[in-house]
Amino acid sequence: MSQSTPSKSPQKRNFLKFKPLNWFLQSSLYPSIFQWLAVLIFAVIMIETLAGPTSAHDNFGTAATWVLWWPLLPLFFFIFGRFWCAICPFAWVSDLTQKFFGANRKVPNFLRKYGLWIIDITFIFITWSDHIWGVVESPRGSGTLLLLILGGVMVTAMLFERRTWCRYLCFLGSLSGNYSRAGMLELRADKEICKTCTTRDCYKGNSKSPGCPMFEFPMAMENNANCNLCGNCIKSCPHDSIRLTPRKPTSEFWSMTRARFEESFLAIVIVGIVFVQNITMLEFYQSYLKWTELSLGIVNKDIAFTILFVFAMTTPVLLLFLATAISKGFTGETLRTAFARFGYAVIPLDLAAHMAHNLFHLLAEGKSIYYTFMGLFGKHIEGPTSFVSDPTIQIMQFVLVISGTLGSLYTAYRIAKKNYGTKKALSVAMPYLVLILIFGILNFLTFVVRMDMRM
Repeated sequence: MSQSTPSKSPQKRNFLKFKPLNWFLQSSLYPSIFQWLAVLIFAVIMIETLAGPTSAHDNFGTAATWVLWWPLLPLFFFIFGRFWCAICPFAWVSDLTQKFFGANRKVPNFLRKYGLWIIDITFIFITWSDHIWGVVESPRGSGTLLLLILGGVMVTAMLFERRTWCRYLCFLGSLSGNYSRAGMLELRADKEICKTCTTRDCYKGNSKSPGCPMFEFPMAMENNANCNLCGNCIKSCPHDSIRLTPRKPTSEFWSMTRARFEESFLAIVIVGIVFVQNITMLEFYQSYLKWTELSLGIVNKDIAFTILFVFAMTTPVLLLFLATAISKGFTGETLRTAFARFGYAVIPLDLAAHMAHNLFHLLAEGKSIYYTFMGLFGKHIEGPTSFVSDPTIQIMQFVLVISGTLGSLYTAYRIAKKNYGTKKALSVAMPYLVLILIFGILNFLTFVVRMDMRM
C-alpha cells in the first residue's frame, strides 16, 4: 500500500495553472503594488513613532505596528509562507540601496556559517530589551528600533550582494522561517524539468527578472525557510518549472532530509519566550516579580526579570535535551542530531501560542488603530477598543493552543515514524510527546487569566 504514495505528489493543485494569478505573478505589478503600499504605511509609521504623540495610547505608529502588524504576522506566515518578506519595506530599501550604491561583494563565510545564530541572539536580545526599556509601549522606542534596523539594512545592502540582511541578519529571519515551514503553501521547482536546464536563470536571473534575492536555488529547495515568494523565479524560469501548491500544515517537518540545530534551538527557546510574554501581561506578574526580588535578595527589578527570562528560555532547552537523552536509547543517535530533528516538533505549538497571545491585542485593542488613525487628521476619538468580548477571545485562544499542541504531538510522531519506522515510532517519540503535552498545558493555563492591554 505504501508503494503508491509517491503518485500523490503530481496530483497537488498548482495555483500557477490559474491564468489570472499566473499573469499577475509574472507581471511587473507583483510584488511592486504591495511593496509601495507597505512603504507608504511604513513611512507614516516612522514619522508617527519618531515625531508623533509620545503616548502609545494616542500614536498611530505604535498601534499599527504592535496591535495590527505584529499580531497578523504569524497568521501570514502560516497561510502564505514568507510572503510578507517579499513586500517588506526593508527589503524594498535594500534593493533600492543596492541598485544605486551596492558594492555587490560576496557574503562573508562568517555570515553564511553563523548567520542563524546571529539572528537567534538578536531576536532574544530584542525581546529581552522590550521588557527592560519598554520598546513596544514607547513610540520613540519603537521608532528607534525601526531606525536601527533601517540603518543595518542600508549598510548591508551597500556592501553585499542580494538581500544579505534578509537572509543572514534580520532578527525575524529564523522566526519567519520556522513559522512558514509549518504553513499551507509552498513554492517548489519540478526537478525532472530542471534536470535538463542549463541556464539556471531562476538563481542567476535574466532580462525578465533578477535572480533569487535569498540565495535559493528552487530545484534544490526542500523547505520554506528562505523562500519569500517574491516571484523572481516564476518570472525568470524559461521552462515553466515553478509550482505553487497547497500542502498539509506541518508536513515539511517530517519530510525534510536535513535538520539544523540553530533552527530547532530557536524553536524551543520560543516556547519559553512566549510563556514569558504571557506571564508578564497577567495581573499577578508584578507581585510575582516582587516576590522573586525578595526571595533572591535582589533590589533591581530589571535584574530579577533577566533571571526569570533566562530561566524561562533555558528550561525548555534543558527539558528537550532530557527528552532526547531518554529517546536516545531507542535511536542510538547523538544528542545534537536528535535534538535538531525533534526541535522542529514544537513549532506548531510555538505558532499557535504566539497567535493566541497576539489575538488578544488584535481583538481587544483593535479599534485603537482606527482611533489613532483619525488622530492623524486632528479628530480625537475615545471609546472601547475591543471587537469582541473577553470570553470569546479566551475561547479562541484555547482552541488555538489545543490545535497547536495536537499539531506538535502529531509532528513529533511523524518525525519518529519517518526516521525510525512504524515499530519504533511511538517508543522514540514518547518522551517528546510527554514534553509537548506539558508545554501545551502550561500555555493553556496562562490564557485562563485575562491579559493586560498595550494601548
